[in-house]
Amino acid sequence: MKAFEATRYFFNEAADQLDISEELRELLLMPDREIQVQVTIRRDDGKLANFVGFRVQHDHVRGPMKGGLRYHQEVDLDESRALASLMTWKTAVVNLPYGGAKGGIGVDPAQLSKNEIERLTRAFVDQIHDIVGPDTDIPAPDMGTDHQVMSWFRNQWEKYHGFNPAVITGKPVEEYGAKGREEATGRGVGTLTQKLIKRLGMAPEKTRIAIQGFGNVGSHAAKFLHEGQFPIVAVSDITGTYFNEEGLNLPKLLRHKLAHPKGLLEGFDGAEHLPLDALMKLEHMDVLIPAALGGVITEKNADAIKATVIVEAANGPTNPAADKILNERGVTILPDILANAGGVTVSYFEWVQNRQHYRWSLDRVRQELDHTMNEAFEDVWQMSAQHDVSLRTAAYMIGISRVKRATELAGNA
Repeated sequence: MKAFEATRYFFNEAADQLDISEELRELLLMPDREIQVQVTIRRDDGKLANFVGFRVQHDHVRGPMKGGLRYHQEVDLDESRALASLMTWKTAVVNLPYGGAKGGIGVDPAQLSKNEIERLTRAFVDQIHDIVGPDTDIPAPDMGTDHQVMSWFRNQWEKYHGFNPAVITGKPVEEYGAKGREEATGRGVGTLTQKLIKRLGMAPEKTRIAIQGFGNVGSHAAKFLHEGQFPIVAVSDITGTYFNEEGLNLPKLLRHKLAHPKGLLEGFDGAEHLPLDALMKLEHMDVLIPAALGGVITEKNADAIKATVIVEAANGPTNPAADKILNERGVTILPDILANAGGVTVSYFEWVQNRQHYRWSLDRVRQELDHTMNEAFEDVWQMSAQHDVSLRTAAYMIGISRVKRATELAGNA
């Protein structure tokens, strides 16, 4: 099942509960605009290289569209369409005045030099600068991009439109970025994991956590949960799974990752080294946090997952067939459109600061983030209990209801 088809499935489950008509479903689900462009750069060896870039703008009825900029070899129109839709529901669930967008370039950034990535970014901006902006569509970092890419993007966009740092978020703090933006998604995942575990009556010190993917989101979530007394028994990256039944020495693990030339866990000697796919099948875990690519939990491996709680730090990690299997087994799933909304929430704070020409302290950013995430969690929990539906369906119901109401108030439906 393709990414957008899976998103449509989850959307329809919630729309059934809300009794939304077929014509309104199509209006709410289909993107406003889809852009595909050719991005050409000259490589360091003097040869020309062509790449395909995408930007999907899903919905703007609640405010400017917001969404990440992804550099990955699997980026295509279908994935961008699905992720743009998810951003619409995500921003609505946490009640930010945004719509959803997404985009990127089909490229493996590991195969490019830093100078080539800069040229690629600037060439992409040249193609899409007239459809993005602080009041229309505000990109942000995603897989394969970081604060440096955001800085290049902003600089190139301002060559056309003049000074306005609010055009993009996830910028370096020195260039009008928000303090706490880098940790935001992982902190949000950690905050809601703690809240969910408490609501389920589980003790943190006895709740074993396994994290699939140990990049920015996974590592910050692990750090936050470790500080909350949760034993992190396993983590994984492209070099394999690192497991310790008694709990990993997380400070040592993070130091190792920081010291590795590519930020990998390769060579870490404080854990048993297992194959990459072993993490999903571990017996010794209570909470699974997929924090890498989407589509990693399928009907082929759902039965092997022993965790009783799944917190979706990645976008779209669970396909509909697997979701059904896990729900029937009584596994509690905190869905991506709520669990990983910390990043877009602090991006909103950054945009607000840029518009005000004022900077918040790190304490204020964290307090506002925790408040926003906790409030959204309570909304979803109550909706789930009230309608006897999964947390995923409840989150979609809230997001869709808010977008539907704004659409009706605007006179578009």
